[in-house]
Amino acid sequence: MNVRASNDENSARSPHGWRDALLAVLTGVLAMVVTAALGLWAAGAAGLPGAAGLPGGAFPAVVAAVVVMAAGGSVGLSGDAGSLVGTQADLSVLPLSVTLVGALLVARGFLRPLHHRAVAGGRELAGWAGRVAALWVVALIVLSLIARHTFTLSVDDLTDSGAGDLLGDSPKIGFRAEIPLTLVFGLLWLAGVLVLALLVSRGAPLPARLLRFQEAVRPAAYAMMALLLACVALGVVAGLVVMITRGHPAETAAVLLLGLPNLVWLALTLGLGASWEGKVEGPFGLPMPQVLDSVLRTPDLSTLNLSTLAEQDGRVRWLVVVAAVLVLAAAFLMAARSPAGTRLWQHAVHMAVALTLTVLFICLTARISAHYGLSLLGLGDLGGGLGGEVSLRPKLWTALGFAVLWGLVTGVLGGLAASRVHRRGEVSDAGSGS
Repeated sequence: MNVRASNDENSARSPHGWRDALLAVLTGVLAMVVTAALGLWAAGAAGLPGAAGLPGGAFPAVVAAVVVMAAGGSVGLSGDAGSLVGTQADLSVLPLSVTLVGALLVARGFLRPLHHRAVAGGRELAGWAGRVAALWVVALIVLSLIARHTFTLSVDDLTDSGAGDLLGDSPKIGFRAEIPLTLVFGLLWLAGVLVLALLVSRGAPLPARLLRFQEAVRPAAYAMMALLLACVALGVVAGLVVMITRGHPAETAAVLLLGLPNLVWLALTLGLGASWEGKVEGPFGLPMPQVLDSVLRTPDLSTLNLSTLAEQDGRVRWLVVVAAVLVLAAAFLMAARSPAGTRLWQHAVHMAVALTLTVLFICLTARISAHYGLSLLGLGDLGGGLGGEVSLRPKLWTALGFAVLWGLVTGVLGGLAASRVHRRGEVSDAGSGS
């Protein structure tokens, strides 16, 4: 029988359909909702005794907004402070703890029906991904409709700003998910998750025409995923130690549940030699250790790297050691999973490309931009504690350059270390002589 005809026949009888797709999407969305809700609850947003909470029953809307942002969606801020006083607000941040939980579970649900097969037809994979995407769109629409709320501010609380006489009777600020942008970016997020799932999993089938690429791509993709998850695992351990030794369990839990990857992946790039620049001003801040906040809370843009951090706490230089160990372990893992005939220069190139793409991913997802303020007739900022700015962005080319260098060096070292390990495709001396 013709191989192509056989593949098409298998695609038509594909056992995974809408029920499997619904399970994959529901599992991912519910996990994201629970993680976001627990993180906001730990941060005091639920209005439990002893915490101010969010006014006006906004907690469900804020949870939905966090999930929308975690899935790559867009949430816009707005305000109405009267005829003379305008509002200026923007927010761009990914709560990567919520993102990671959803991505892992959606990917697991997507891969589950595909395991234990060598090849899958392109039409079959496209159809299966299309079912997941269709239900993902429905989930994003529902979340976007929930993710909208308006808060009414008390004029009495704002008179200290010097703008109390100019504000309207009921100044308001609010947020709402922007549905068109959320659907576009949410589908791109899902496409990235599904493609990465196919690249990382050795047991997932690929179309026949792509099989020749898997030996070069899959070991590197798996190693980078292991590197990122190892950073998160170390961050969880560090967070638990902080909870036990320094107190503040609620605040630490909020960071773990909402932004742990933001911190540990940032720390990885700093350990590799990358520099970031940012600024923190006003009443707002970043969910990060005090040493980072101290470096960034300056009148102008500040540079965040090992040198500036070491001025506050010399222990941060250990980030270089931790990064070196983790990246070298990832290089060894990549080489150990590669075919036995792979040469050292190929290990170096594969590792350099993989690590550079990983650092690029971190730079694109860990950046933060948030600003809120009041202006008179569109000019200036009224201040008085009503405005604030938080920003953090990488010096991209420096970060990528260091990633290339680290990748080349650790790729060679990992290949040398893996040469002593029996690998797939390698024939023992005894076997070759028989």
